[in-house]
Amino acid sequence: MLVHSRTGRWAVWALFAALFLPLFALPLLVVVAASFATSWSGAFPTGFTVGHYAAATSGESLQALTTSLATATTASVLALAVGTWAALAAHALARRGKRVLDALFMLPIAVPSVVVGLAVLVAFSRPPVLLNGTPWIVILAHTVLVTAFAYQSVSAAIVRLDPAYAQAAASLGATPAYILWRVKLPLLLPSLNAAAGLCFALSMGELSATMMLYPPDWVPLPVRIYAATDRGALFTGSAVAVVLMGTTLLVLLALSRIRTRASYR
Repeated sequence: MLVHSRTGRWAVWALFAALFLPLFALPLLVVVAASFATSWSGAFPTGFTVGHYAAATSGESLQALTTSLATATTASVLALAVGTWAALAAHALARRGKRVLDALFMLPIAVPSVVVGLAVLVAFSRPPVLLNGTPWIVILAHTVLVTAFAYQSVSAAIVRLDPAYAQAAASLGATPAYILWRVKLPLLLPSLNAAAGLCFALSMGELSATMMLYPPDWVPLPVRIYAATDRGALFTGSAVAVVLMGTTLLVLLALSRIRTRASYR
C-alpha cells in the first residue's frame, strides 16, 4: 500500500468500509435478504423461505435465464470478433483515421441504450432485413451496445504489444495471417478474455434496449425481474435477481481462470 504507517492503513481501511458498505455491499445484501423473506414491514425482513428460489429456477424464470445466457454468449462472441478486428485495423491506420474509428465505436455507449434499441427497431422492422419479432434483433442490439467495450479493451492491449515479436516472425518468413494467428492473438488472449467477460456481464444486465425489442418467445431475465417487481412480487423478483447475479459471477470466474492461465503462459 502507499500508506506505510499503521494508523494510516487503519484509516484507509475505515474509509474504504465507510464507502463500500453503504454504496455497494448494502444494496446487494438487501436484495439477498429480500429473496429469503416472507414479508418486510420494518427495518428488517421477517420470516424465512426458499420458496422464491423454487419459482426463480423453474418455469418461465428458468427459460428466461436460458434466454439471457444464449443472448449474452452470442452477443459477446460477435462483439469480440468485430471489436478485435476493428482494433487491429485501427492500429494500422493513421492518427486521424483511428480517431474516426474510435468515435464510431464509442457512439452506441455515448447515447442512452434506449436510443440504440429504437434505432435497431426502426432499422430492422421492414425488408430487406426484417428482424423484428425474432431473437436476433435482441442479440443485435446487445452486440451493438457491448462492442465498444471489446474494441477499447483490445485497442489498449495492442498498444502495449512489443512489435519485436511480429518483426522476428516476419524476418523468418511468416505470412501476415500466420503472425496474426500465432503471434498477436495469443499475446492478446488475456485482454480478449477480459473483454469477453465485460461484454457478457453487460449483456446479462441489459434492460432498456431489450424492453423495446424482445419478442414474446424470447424474454431475457432482466425483463422477467422487471415484470415480477412491476406486479408487486418483490421477493420473487429479488430471488430472480440473485440467480442472475450468481450465474453471471460463475461465468466471470470461469473466464478469469482462463485469463489467469493465459497470463501465466
